[in-house]
Amino acid sequence: MNPEQPRYGAIEAGGTKWVCAVADAGGQIIATDVIPTTTPAQTIGGAVAFLRRHGPLAAVGVGTFGPVDLRAGSPSYGHITTTPKPGWAHTDVVSPLREALRVPVGLDTDVNAAALGEWRRGAGRGLDTFAYLTVGTGIGMGAVVNGRLLHGLLHPEFGHIRVPHDQVRDPYPGGCPFHGDCLEGLASGAAMRQRWGRPAEQLDDPRAWELEADYLAHAVMNLTYTLSPERIVIGGGVAGHPGLMALVRARVLDLAAGYPAAEALTVPAAVAEYVTGPALGGHSGITGAAELARAASS
Repeated sequence: MNPEQPRYGAIEAGGTKWVCAVADAGGQIIATDVIPTTTPAQTIGGAVAFLRRHGPLAAVGVGTFGPVDLRAGSPSYGHITTTPKPGWAHTDVVSPLREALRVPVGLDTDVNAAALGEWRRGAGRGLDTFAYLTVGTGIGMGAVVNGRLLHGLLHPEFGHIRVPHDQVRDPYPGGCPFHGDCLEGLASGAAMRQRWGRPAEQLDDPRAWELEADYLAHAVMNLTYTLSPERIVIGGGVAGHPGLMALVRARVLDLAAGYPAAEALTVPAAVAEYVTGPALGGHSGITGAAELARAASS
């Protein structure tokens, strides 16, 4: 590696662990470490120590769990805000990194970072409008629209959309502490554990996965009809269950009912390309965080 080429720090800041990495000028990850998410001081301090060992860096990019304030000029910019994660509400993530490392810090949500990673180097390459839906302990969505990450009033909170809830078929009331039976409250890994009494990775009851596919297919259709992405990638631990994607695609075909008459919603082979898994596997988020760093340094 040419020592004169810039290096970029990257952090995928999760509620359980922080994945830290350094990428070279070509986006190749050259060093990684995993830091448990404990207190803000310990966790951020561990990330700083790792990044210092692999400096000098041109910039650092962070994709973090949220909600997070991304509004430039806001007094709380760079803060994780009203998270239920104990000890992390109203935590400033950006300032400690910027002050300790003396480099620019790019910030976005963890799922927007994953969307960016897939758009730059994975399943979304060459597309103008692209969405990444993550289904794990929680549910989130990040999107690139006309070549830019989607922001607005806040960042997307797609996990809290409403989907049809047949309470005869599914009497579980929903697990979201704010909305009860929103998408996350019905289809997240946490909801599956509460409904079925065991974690998703231990579930083999076909009823569980048919129900999960139904909720996710409704989410896909909501996303399709509102954002009209050219591809939807579904990642996360729950989404990786064998056979789930096939169930989701079949249900998408049913729900679309031939409208609109796009191949992506009417032809099974095309649906498999339209609703797909991440090309980068579990590295979408950290790859996107490195891309956030690259953008911050320019």
